[in-house]
Amino acid sequence: MSEITVPAMGESITEGTIFKWHVKEGDSVNIGDVLLELETDKVNLEISAESEGVVEKILRQEGENVTIGEVIGQISPQEGVAKAPAPKAAEAPASAQAEAAPAPAAEAPKPQAPAPSQSEEGSGLTASPSARKLARERGIDLDQVQGRDPIGRIYHDDVKNHNEAKQPAASKPAAAASAPAPAAEYGKPVERTRMSRRRQTIANRLVEAQHTAAMLTTFNEVDMTAILDVRKRRKQAFQEKHDVGLGFMSFFTKAVVGALKRFPHLNAEIDGDDIVVKKFYDIGIAVSAKEGLVVPVVRDADRLGFAEIEKEIGALAAKARDNALSLSELQGGTFTITNGGVFGSLLSTPILNTPQVGILGMHKIQLRPVAIDAERMENRPMMYIALSYDHRIVDGSEAVRFLVTVKELLEDPESLLLEG
Repeated sequence: MSEITVPAMGESITEGTIFKWHVKEGDSVNIGDVLLELETDKVNLEISAESEGVVEKILRQEGENVTIGEVIGQISPQEGVAKAPAPKAAEAPASAQAEAAPAPAAEAPKPQAPAPSQSEEGSGLTASPSARKLARERGIDLDQVQGRDPIGRIYHDDVKNHNEAKQPAASKPAAAASAPAPAAEYGKPVERTRMSRRRQTIANRLVEAQHTAAMLTTFNEVDMTAILDVRKRRKQAFQEKHDVGLGFMSFFTKAVVGALKRFPHLNAEIDGDDIVVKKFYDIGIAVSAKEGLVVPVVRDADRLGFAEIEKEIGALAAKARDNALSLSELQGGTFTITNGGVFGSLLSTPILNTPQVGILGMHKIQLRPVAIDAERMENRPMMYIALSYDHRIVDGSEAVRFLVTVKELLEDPESLLLEG
C-alpha cells in the first residue's frame, strides 16, 4: 500500500488547503493521474499519483488544512481490489456463515460495526485536525460545537465561530436557537462564503504591510504623448518582427529600472536592523486573477529588451489567468508595478508588496488641458502615477525624485534605450 502525502511546496510554504479531490474512494488510478488540487497561499498545485492501484481511503477532506509530509490518503495495489469488499460482504448472511467456523453466533454483531463509528462521529472524532487544535487552544469541548456539515463533521471555522457563552444544554435546541441569528443580524437575505486561502493571505499581507511599514504615497503625472506616438509609428513593425504587441508595460518597466539604478534604496528591503540593497532588478507585475491579485516576477528586467519584457509579461499574465503559475515565478521580486488603469482607475494609493519598500501605481490615460507655455493650452493624454514607499528607509525627497525620474524617462522614450 502506498500513501498520498502532501509534497514540499516551496520556500516559506508549510501548509495548504485541500481545494478539490479529483478521485473518490474505490477509483482506479495510474501513475501520473491527478488526485487532488491543493490551494496554497500563492498558487494551486496538483498532486498526482506516484503508484497505480485503487484509492482505498481519503483521510483529509476538501476544505481541510494540511501540512507538508502529512498523509492524506492511501492507494492499495490492484491485487488488493478483490480483498477490499470483504469487510462489507460480512453484512451478507452467506458471508457471515462462511466465516463463522469458530463461533457462528459471534459474527452476528459484526454487521453492526457502522453503528459505533456513527457514535464516534457524534463524539467529535470526525473533527478536522485544525479544528481539534483550535478547540484545545481555546478549551472548547468539541461535543458542544455545532457544525454546519450535514454529516456532523466539525471544521476549523465551526470551532472559531463557537460562542461558549451561548452553549446550549442539548444539541437540538441549539440548532433551533441559532437558526434565526442571520435574520436577526441582517434582516434581509445574505450569502456567506468562506474566503479562499489565497484571499486570506492577500488580506493578511495587506494588513501586515500597513501595520509594519511607515507607508507614504507621492504622486505625479506623465504626459503620454511621446509614448503614444512611438507606439503608433512602430507598433505594426514591432509586432511583425517580434510576434508580440508593443504595450505600455515595457516602457514603464524600463523607466522603473532606470530610476531604481539612481535611487537604490527603493530596490531594497529591511532585515532586522540591516538594509539589504539588491543589485538585481526582478520586477513584479501585479495581475488580477480569478482568486485574487497575484504578482509574478519578470527576472533581470534590466537585461531584457522591450520585446522580451512584453513576451514575459504576456506569458505570466496568461499563466495567472489559468492558475498555472509556479511558486518560483511568484517569489523574490525587488519592486512592483500595478496598473489600475486597465479597470478605469484615475488615482489610487497602492499598498506595498512586503518585504519590498516601493510600488508604482499606473492609472487611466485621460485627455486633460495642459498649459504648454504662458499662452498656449493643449489637450494631452495624461496619466497620474503614484509611488508608495516605506519611509523607514526611503526619505521623502528620495521618493519624489525617483518618481520625477520615472516621469522624465517616460516622457522621453528614446532615453529608455540607454537604460539597458
